[in-house]
Amino acid sequence: MVGNMAMGRKNLFLGSLGIGFWLFVFVDCTDKFPADRSIPLSNHGSSPSLNLHVSRSHVDIDNGIVKLTLTKPTGLMAGLAYKGVKNILERRNKETQRGYWDIMWSRPDQHKKSRFDTMQATKFRVIEQTEDQIEVSFSSTWRVSHGENLVPLNIDRRFIILRGVSGFYSYSIFEHEEGWPALNIDEARIAFKLDKDMFRYMAISDKRQRIMPTATDRKRGHELSYREAVLLSNSTSNPRLKGEVDDKYQYSSDNKDSHVHGWISNRPHIGFWVITPSDEFRAGGPVKPDLTSHAGPTSLAVFFSDHYAGANYGIRLRDGQPWKKVFGPVFVFVNSDSGNNHTTLWEDAKRKMSEETEKWPYHFPKSKDYPHANERGTIRGCLLVRDRYIERDLMPAKSAYVGLARPGDVGSWQDDYEGYQFWTKTDETGHFTIRGVRPDTYNLYAWVPGIIGDFKHKNDVIVRKGNEIHIGELIYDPPRNGPTLWEIGIPDRTASEFFIPDPAPGLMNKLYINNEKFRQYGLWDRYTDLYPNKDLIYTVGESDYRKDWFFAHVTRKINKKNYTSTTWQIQFDVRKVITTKSYTLRIALASANFAEIQVRVNNPPTRRPLFSTGRIGKDNAVARHGIHGRYYLYSVSVPGFQLQNGRNIIYLRQSRGLNPFVGVMYDYIRLEGPPDGDYY
Repeated sequence: MVGNMAMGRKNLFLGSLGIGFWLFVFVDCTDKFPADRSIPLSNHGSSPSLNLHVSRSHVDIDNGIVKLTLTKPTGLMAGLAYKGVKNILERRNKETQRGYWDIMWSRPDQHKKSRFDTMQATKFRVIEQTEDQIEVSFSSTWRVSHGENLVPLNIDRRFIILRGVSGFYSYSIFEHEEGWPALNIDEARIAFKLDKDMFRYMAISDKRQRIMPTATDRKRGHELSYREAVLLSNSTSNPRLKGEVDDKYQYSSDNKDSHVHGWISNRPHIGFWVITPSDEFRAGGPVKPDLTSHAGPTSLAVFFSDHYAGANYGIRLRDGQPWKKVFGPVFVFVNSDSGNNHTTLWEDAKRKMSEETEKWPYHFPKSKDYPHANERGTIRGCLLVRDRYIERDLMPAKSAYVGLARPGDVGSWQDDYEGYQFWTKTDETGHFTIRGVRPDTYNLYAWVPGIIGDFKHKNDVIVRKGNEIHIGELIYDPPRNGPTLWEIGIPDRTASEFFIPDPAPGLMNKLYINNEKFRQYGLWDRYTDLYPNKDLIYTVGESDYRKDWFFAHVTRKINKKNYTSTTWQIQFDVRKVITTKSYTLRIALASANFAEIQVRVNNPPTRRPLFSTGRIGKDNAVARHGIHGRYYLYSVSVPGFQLQNGRNIIYLRQSRGLNPFVGVMYDYIRLEGPPDGDYY
């Protein structure tokens, strides 16, 4: 096991990853890493014993591999020692700014901006102390007498260290009691600030790894359209970074793709990894994007935020509503070896992530609010799709996302931040199994790649302790009125199949030259470069959406400060229009930000559009280098008499032009003809 390899005193150099990334010169850490006897993590009998030391101001938990130092009674992470390195957190920061849980919250009755809060605890307790496990609690209890400046929550923050395990676990229980003041919570997460001299190399996925700029590099750079985006103009840590753009949002990931990420130190060769073994306590479902790690060096465990969703999203407790939720546990894993190949540590971190995922739900957390495996349920079933305009027979919903979430409307899981969610993917035959479900009442939701819309099972699903539910065959009838006359894109809830331009010269992040180009900075202004005077025109049967459909319907830049609305055209031919019947235009959006899409047919100057979305969305996915945010689906009835034999034009006007980030990303557009009896 990599985490158990002895460390040598040899000078290390950065080895090639062999995946085509730009590699730069490291500034070596001055700390030396002493040789260390290997500790077999799988054999507790030969592992050092656990030690707990409690002083007036600190709590130390040590298992011989890692030692976690916590402030007492506030429960902040002041230090993390690992195999002879006294602290891999940023020791030059104040103890309150090295590692911490935090939230952004507000009281809606006060009409004030959300405040950043590290929720410092007032009480310390030892929950469990055995030869195999130490679990400690840092808690605070709210009282009306505390007034309006303290968040009205009971908070119980836990830390666990196990014998022979190279890392620690942390989870929290948030509780809002009945009758308490209304509360908004916009964000909840854990933040780790790592040693700036040690950690320079960041890894998010197999293809998203690189040497990162330092905080000093960013301070010396040029701020772009917003403070998170910086053009590196004078990098002292690595001259090759000069001229690149750095922005923390370029490293966001969907929940489903963000179960391990972190940093690697060159000397000594140590990896620091945030492992999220389950998404049950995260918000917004499997494809909700959020932050991971970014320059600092910083690593985050984000439970929920309004990023890629909008300012109205988050936990909204009203009318004295009671609420309780367990966030975590997440696992902080530290590994090392005596070599210099970063791929080795990354692969070991992925192995550990898989191992932790397989162990979920954990058996060791002691909170009564965290049910263990035998206290949870399982649900099995099969999802089929019925769309006879695609296939006369029922089709298996292959690779569909199927999930349990709080009861609500179709698709409401996107906006669910208060409850737990449990998701899986179907196999080739549409069968699915969801394990480890907390006892509660849920709705079953699903969506199918390649098929528009959302599925919701008509009956509630009641999960009880230890039960296994066989729900049988479920049939999804997606929105459909008639045969497809034409379509643009792929219904997969992203805009990734459309044309994504290269960034403007001088605004590049070299990590994304040939990989996930949508993460480049400033692509919104590339629309103006490509269409300086006239807007996009797409001709069905001639144009190719991969080359001719810009990935985001954004505004056009008029001058340095002003942007105007834009109108796209879809030109298409109809041979025999049935004027007495209606056609249907389906518009699926992958993202929207303060936008309004107006639909007109064959008559662009008309004052009133045939259809308008109204102002929608605040996900800001374009500015945050996303390829999707929140999903929307609209069905527009087009009277046949508005069409004509031969050439027709549908005008899609994004009518708001406030700034460069106003707009939408389309997922998929389809025009359906009137129903045809031959298909039924």
